Amino acid sequence: MIHNPDEPKLHVDSDWKAQAEAEREKMRKIDIERASAPEEESADKLPPADFRSIVGLLATQALGGLGAYGDPDTRRVVVDLPAAQFAIDLLGVLAEKTKGNLTPDENKELAAILAELRSRFVHFAQMLAAQAAQGNPAAVSAAIGSTSPASKGDSNKPKIILPS
Repeated sequence: MIHNPDEPKLHVDSDWKAQAEAEREKMRKIDIERASAPEEESADKLPPADFRSIVGLLATQALGGLGAYGDPDTRRVVVDLPAAQFAIDLLGVLAEKTKGNLTPDENKELAAILAELRSRFVHFAQMLAAQAAQGNPAAVSAAIGSTSPASKGDSNKPKIILPS
């Protein structure tokens, strides 16, 4: 076989081979454990449809609106304060409507989550207002949830996209 001198050569040393074999063995063991695990513990199963799941779902949506989850493709964080406020308000309604019907643990957990989300929301809104005061008027409209003239035809509230 004729080898082109301009073509990069692949050099594989024995340490790399040993590491790759160790990783393969580890993955085989994990596959065997998953196959022998009871059906209830399968990773493909959805969590139970219970009160904690409802609270977790709404809390995750609120955190998403507060920029907790970035877009891996663009490496930017999207902050949507009106969406975060809506999810937090829904949790507040849930707390109000279930008052007296929750276990002490459920009540404590819901109160803690609401307090944390409300605190984060206020902190984020103040931070955006401070940025707007420094000369970024788009941050003010997003922080208070008003629509700019450019987005009147758009039914979505304004969003701030921050580089990460």
